[in-house]
Amino acid sequence: MGVLNFSGYIFDLDGTIYRGEKLIPGARETIEKLKSLAKRVVYLSNKPIQTREEYAAKLTRLGIPTDPGEVINSSLVMTRWLSQRAAGATIYVIGEPPLAAEMARAGFQLSEVPEEVQYVIAAFDRTFDYRKLNIAFQAIKRGAHFVATNPDRTCPVEGGEIPDCAAMIGAVEGTTGKKVEVIVGKPSAIMIQVAMSSLGLGPKDCLLVGDRLETDIAMGKKAGMATALVLTGVTNRESLRQSSIQPDYVWESLAEILKEESKVQTGKCHEN
Repeated sequence: MGVLNFSGYIFDLDGTIYRGEKLIPGARETIEKLKSLAKRVVYLSNKPIQTREEYAAKLTRLGIPTDPGEVINSSLVMTRWLSQRAAGATIYVIGEPPLAAEMARAGFQLSEVPEEVQYVIAAFDRTFDYRKLNIAFQAIKRGAHFVATNPDRTCPVEGGEIPDCAAMIGAVEGTTGKKVEVIVGKPSAIMIQVAMSSLGLGPKDCLLVGDRLETDIAMGKKAGMATALVLTGVTNRESLRQSSIQPDYVWESLAEILKEESKVQTGKCHEN
């Protein structure tokens, strides 16, 4: 199948559509082309540090008009997942205000009293400190569940990378001796199911495009959908060669989706 023959397209954001506040060249033209062909598009982000409305506003500001309903982030996935298992539970969030606010809006009770906490939620948190670690430690020591939004070790930004949620998970695991029970973000099947539900499509009808082998590409392949790796984020050709996770397509940037229009997917990597 040619890369413009799918019905739905699932795009990672950081490192795929943009880096920091800069749109990756060709991203806008690619999205415009897909939408002109009446393709369904959603954006996935493991980052819970902004609301879906903020992500949509950022994309729109950068030149890609986006509705909040087209954005799926780990905050949304966490609220949906936990609502199905423990609606209204008392939680402690290692995270930034947007995640805490979204959990509160979903009916969860936020507490910093360890004896009250039923779930500790670890997320990408640039304000993480010893106080937060201690509250999580005391709550888990008293029996609270330990879950997380995403497993990313780093987050790509302009000029490099910064520590992501894996650092917070590691700190809590290190002090409690308890492994995180569930991670809802990429590469979890929980997140891809939310994406496919949003698109109203099955995996064979979708192409997933991202910059991380261990999250984006692994998740798409496990779900049974075609995958494309872009080299504008954290993965380079050397790490790709060394990985057991191999995408169907490999592009220097998202712009190359247009150049692939006439090619037919063979099940092997298309390197440029």
